[in-house]
Amino acid sequence: MSTSLWDAPIWQDPGTWIVLGISLLFLVVGWAIHRSILKVMRSPSTAPPPAPGQKPPPPH
Repeated sequence: MSTSLWDAPIWQDPGTWIVLGISLLFLVVGWAIHRSILKVMRSPSTAPPPAPGQKPPPPH
């Protein structure tokens, strides 16, 4: 008699699906944060760098 892994009782447990859903959500949110950080880091700077010997402008 051959049984499939998909027939195992673990797939009938709601806790399994909750854990898998939270894990997938964690991966999607991590990917989105990664993309947004890369977008900010790749965008050009709005302020020109200060010339040597000058004080940098105060933060806003």
